[in-house]
Amino acid sequence: MKILKYIWLKFFNTYGIISNNGSDTVNLPNILEAKKRTNKEIEIKTNEYIINNNLKHLGDNYCYYIKTYGCQMNVHDSENIKAILEDMGFTETDVLEEADLILLNTCSIRENAHNKVFGFLGRIKHLKETKPHIITGLCGCMAQEESVVKEIMERYKWMDLVFGTHNIHRLPNILERAMATRELEIEVFSKEGDIFENIPVKRDSKYKAWVNIMYGCDKFCTYCIVPYTRGKQRSRKPEFILDEVNDLISQGYQEVTLLGQNVNAYGKDLPGNYRMGDLLRDVAETGIRRIRFMTSHPWDFDDEMIDIISKYDNIMPYVHLPLQSGSNRILKLMGRRYTKESYLNLVQKLKKKIPSLALTTDIIVGFPGETDKDFEDTLEVVKKCQYDSAFTFIFSPRVGTPAARMKDDISLEEKNKRLYKLNELVNKYANKNNQKYLDKIVPVLIEGKGEKGNLMGYTDTMKLVNIDGDDSNIGFIVPVKITSIKTWSLDGKIIF
Repeated sequence: MKILKYIWLKFFNTYGIISNNGSDTVNLPNILEAKKRTNKEIEIKTNEYIINNNLKHLGDNYCYYIKTYGCQMNVHDSENIKAILEDMGFTETDVLEEADLILLNTCSIRENAHNKVFGFLGRIKHLKETKPHIITGLCGCMAQEESVVKEIMERYKWMDLVFGTHNIHRLPNILERAMATRELEIEVFSKEGDIFENIPVKRDSKYKAWVNIMYGCDKFCTYCIVPYTRGKQRSRKPEFILDEVNDLISQGYQEVTLLGQNVNAYGKDLPGNYRMGDLLRDVAETGIRRIRFMTSHPWDFDDEMIDIISKYDNIMPYVHLPLQSGSNRILKLMGRRYTKESYLNLVQKLKKKIPSLALTTDIIVGFPGETDKDFEDTLEVVKKCQYDSAFTFIFSPRVGTPAARMKDDISLEEKNKRLYKLNELVNKYANKNNQKYLDKIVPVLIEGKGEKGNLMGYTDTMKLVNIDGDDSNIGFIVPVKITSIKTWSLDGKIIF
């Protein structure tokens, strides 16, 4: 029956409401609806999250477990989900076998993440055979994909709930239905999206916080599924953002990271001329000790932003600026809307205005049609930019995107060779950049204990530092002398 519902939905080419046993509803994703962009005004909703009295104790004596995949936006979404569940009486556990409720908050950027999720579902299925009462759910970006929901309905009928990125605030209602019916409840909306304020949050850290400044993306790069899974580009009003930052300051937070799929485009959908540079200035003037932002798109990175970053000491000299390819031909196929030359010009401006800048990037190898010459163009850009680090990937086709339909005649062997060669170059410059820190004293926010039991934290330029020191330093920005260098981390000792 559930598979027939999916086929019915596809036939009419729209998402909608389908009767489920005459009472509940099933909302399924539709990529054509997710692609639409209209002039409809974004609604800002401040009173949508409601916990009714009958839901406040639904999770009493139950434990929940969340596994998060993907970007910082997903991590922050999980912080919202945790707070909602605890409003319902659930208690968090980090032991899968102890959980009564298991949620996978998923990422759809690459096939590898997709495969990991379904592999983990197999593990949960075995666990559920011994603990049949376990409630299992999937949420996040994968839940917004038609093909994923179809696969769940066909092969994972034992699951209990699926919800998407647009309705996290409705989790109590979805979960109540799933626990009552013990049937698969699906509520995924394919739409441009709204902004929901006043959603509770249980932050993973007491010292650094994620702050959403916008949602969605309208760039539609040909390889990227995010505009379909996250909806239309929509900015939070600055007063809501600044109130959140000031509240974090009052709680003793040292650092905020302003989040968005393309933070540089912040404000373009708001009335007036308030843009990302204005927001950075206003957040800096709150007095918060450290400000970061991600992720940037080169197309929207203007001179005003650069000036503001260089002017304020509490805006960190760290920029993540995705390149994706150094070939103009491939950039055009990717729909990136900038050239190699304009990218290099932007990097030159950043380094001139911000001398201590640390620059990181994303690069895709093996995009359909990438020739040896195209790849060499990418290596040339890496040599000129000399990144502090780079996230490098082999092209991963995502169902429904234009790039997935492009002819891909590059062998996996060749793609792996290119990735290896690129990583060798990236590692070279990462190590070279780290060498500059040897014997220098740098400010480090001590975040906690590392895997080996020592203290760990990050410099203003986002360098990971492992430190021998006393736990009393956790949560503070302290001067650290760098004593040794590795490619991806530094060692140091606290100096007072």
